[in-house]
Amino acid sequence: MKKILLTLVSLALTATFSVAKESDADTKQDIAKHRAIAAAHEAAAKCRESGKDENSCNKELQAACKGLAIGKFCGMKHEH
Repeated sequence: MKKILLTLVSLALTATFSVAKESDADTKQDIAKHRAIAAAHEAAAKCRESGKDENSCNKELQAACKGLAIGKFCGMKHEH
């Protein structure tokens, strides 16, 4: 009984690690998305530096991040 239980646990752990590993293509795609989100946030910072109001810059950020991140602040919101 102990051998069967040990085998099942070992098999479950192996399956978990096999499923959790992402491919190189997925990793590269994830990196590209992070860079795109970072670029959108950098553009939002430059927008604010230029003197534009927060609402205008947030609208530009939302447009730049459409389809990239979750939420209307491109996956990131800080306190105000």
